[in-house]
Amino acid sequence: MTLPLPETKEMTLSSAGYKKIKEFIKDIDVLVIGPGLTQNRSTQSLVRKVIAQTDKPTVIDADALNALAGHLDLLYAIRYTLYAKILTPHPGEMARLLGISVKKVQTNRQYIAKKFAKDYKVTVVLKGHNTVVADYKGNLYINRTGNPGMATAGSGDVLTGMIAAFLGQGLDAFSAGKDAAYLHGLAGDLAAKEKTQLGLIASDIIDKIPEAIKKCG
Repeated sequence: MTLPLPETKEMTLSSAGYKKIKEFIKDIDVLVIGPGLTQNRSTQSLVRKVIAQTDKPTVIDADALNALAGHLDLLYAIRYTLYAKILTPHPGEMARLLGISVKKVQTNRQYIAKKFAKDYKVTVVLKGHNTVVADYKGNLYINRTGNPGMATAGSGDVLTGMIAAFLGQGLDAFSAGKDAAYLHGLAGDLAAKEKTQLGLIASDIIDKIPEAIKKCG
């Protein structure tokens, strides 16, 4: 499951690795890009190239979102493909993408998620209290599961992985985002009952995913 790639002198992924990544992507079902990649210039260039050129369902998160800030035209280049593109920004990342304040994002969460999804023909999972899931077809979902203890390092990565897993199982982008948001929050609620919100870490959420799924069965 690992793929050695060229590095920059700062030991981040180098844009020189694109050719190898392109070949690797041919054999996968779903691409997740962003977590842990850093904002190194060469790495960010690599991220933009991968996003623009991939023909697989893709979840764009974390530093991949930062790479898109100021380069949203790349989304226009891929907007007419048949492949799902899901963006999973927290309010700060959405603010950077749009060049607005976090306050403006937080006071207009549904509107901003819906407009962004429509403008760029993507699905948006705007994270935070009452996560908003919106797609370019006009579908909208407001998630009610979850708790403040889930604002912990790695929690967003868990959600991203769940979305990708649902895409890999054949769900459409909106369903994958909606179902993952609900189950992620429910797993966090179950974990908080056992570990408390204050003591919650990302692996506690992972541990409760099977129980959350059973509760929905």
